[in-house]
Amino acid sequence: MDDSIKISDISILIAEDEKKLLHSMVEYLQLFFEHVYTAEDGLSAYKTYKKEKPDIIIADIHMPHLDGLSMIEKIRKQDKETKIIITSAHSDKEKLLQAIELHLVKYLVKPVQSDKLKELLLSLVDDLRKNNHCIYLQEGFYWDTNRKKLFQNENEINLKPKEQKVLELLFSCMNQTISSIDIYNHLYEDQPERDFSSNAITSLIKRIRQKLPKETIKSNYGIGYVLHSK
Repeated sequence: MDDSIKISDISILIAEDEKKLLHSMVEYLQLFFEHVYTAEDGLSAYKTYKKEKPDIIIADIHMPHLDGLSMIEKIRKQDKETKIIITSAHSDKEKLLQAIELHLVKYLVKPVQSDKLKELLLSLVDDLRKNNHCIYLQEGFYWDTNRKKLFQNENEINLKPKEQKVLELLFSCMNQTISSIDIYNHLYEDQPERDFSSNAITSLIKRIRQKLPKETIKSNYGIGYVLHSK
């Protein structure tokens, strides 16, 4: 994953009552994530969860008003999908056993190493993306395989019907070369008598490339085109 491009499709909530630690965690995670929400106690964290529906939650086990485990219990009554990481200043076996039943991703003992946290979070991002039927490219672009639409961050990229149909084919065969003839036949499958035109495909691919990050579609000269994932 390119660290220079912030992750905009996955959001994080950090619940931590130690203000200095909360501030440093937010500063660090904002290097990689565009949407980072914060809370200084369990009750406000739960309210933020209800409002923002973050994909990942990092919560301290000991917090005022509502402790971390109680907050997660409330969430898990209605939501088994959100990825939750709990942190604690010490390893408490009883609390750990209780936490296991809450389907946590990880129980981290403080101080949490930033490189390990980053590695864990990026693996969760990959898991979340695999499960939401989207194929991700560079620069925040992604293809929604269910809706057959192209987006950059939350913004839909306008596609003409032929452009959409070609992208559907290319995304279904990621990293595989598709011949110009196969692309043409896919476009005009209901017109088998139509004569093949390589110029028409070249022109169409050129227009599609202008709507994607550079080097996404590469030419395999004399054979066809290949669409590369990130």
